Amino acid sequence: MDPLSTIGPEGHRKRLRERFEQSGLDGFHDHEVLELLLTFVIPRRDVKPLAKMLLHEFGSLAAVFDAPLITLRQMPGIGPQASTLLTAIPRLFDRYQKNRWGPDDKERVMSTEDAVLRLRSELGTERSEVFSILALDSKNVLIAAERIQEGSVNRTAVFPRLVVEAIVKHHATAVILAHNHPGGDPHPSAADRQLTRKLKKILNDLDIHVHDHIIIAGLSYFSFAEHGELE
Repeated sequence: MDPLSTIGPEGHRKRLRERFEQSGLDGFHDHEVLELLLTFVIPRRDVKPLAKMLLHEFGSLAAVFDAPLITLRQMPGIGPQASTLLTAIPRLFDRYQKNRWGPDDKERVMSTEDAVLRLRSELGTERSEVFSILALDSKNVLIAAERIQEGSVNRTAVFPRLVVEAIVKHHATAVILAHNHPGGDPHPSAADRQLTRKLKKILNDLDIHVHDHIIIAGLSYFSFAEHGELE
């Protein structure tokens, strides 16, 4: 082995890639994850200082990926290619999840766990509140997953009429209501509880069963059914 290949920026890049090939991201620090990504778009430079600068500026790995494209491009040493790659990461994850858990005529939602897995792929990385539904048939086969309304970072004004219209449109006999809390706290607000009661009453009158209302907040969730709030 050429001893020069193990020292300097190129040697460090090579070691990072070898570690990833051997064990994925296990054992990687956040700045090393950024370093690995930056090596593909910034050639022949030591990118460790850039990775640490980004983490210091934004506070976390997720915040770097969530940063606006124009903001990243203004960071010293981060050009158009690197900024585009970094902002693409959560969008690539969204696409991967939607593709992996995409609509399937035979997909059944038989438990809260099934619903949470599906909803995380739809809502887990959203930066604003989104209200959606999982429309089901009498055997809990998924008919459609549909977004109803999108709001701000901490609020979505949900119109019950739009929710009901979407469910009826799909000829669903059951539904799982869902929305996300981008701030990370899955617990429902008073408005969430009020909306749930209102929708449950309307849909029950239409013989459409509300299985659950699930709030997704990153890796956490809140299930109205599990907490006995749909009885």
